[in-house]
Amino acid sequence: MYKNIFGKGISMNTEIVNGSCPICTENSIFISLCTNHYRCTTCGADLEQKINGVISYIPVRTSGQHVELKLHSDDHGT
Repeated sequence: MYKNIFGKGISMNTEIVNGSCPICTENSIFISLCTNHYRCTTCGADLEQKINGVISYIPVRTSGQHVELKLHSDDHGT
């Protein structure tokens, strides 16, 4: 069994990916310390990776936490 400074049997893998954040709507870098859960480096939102033919990121929500989603529209009249 693997042993490191955190103790016996614990290993950590960091993954860094690019993507579009659904919270701040910026193209950003996401950092993961555990499988399928990422943090946006632009706004700090916690996201879960879903793969259904396409990779998408959705906000992670805990019980009792309020999540507000905003729809941004193009005000240039096009």
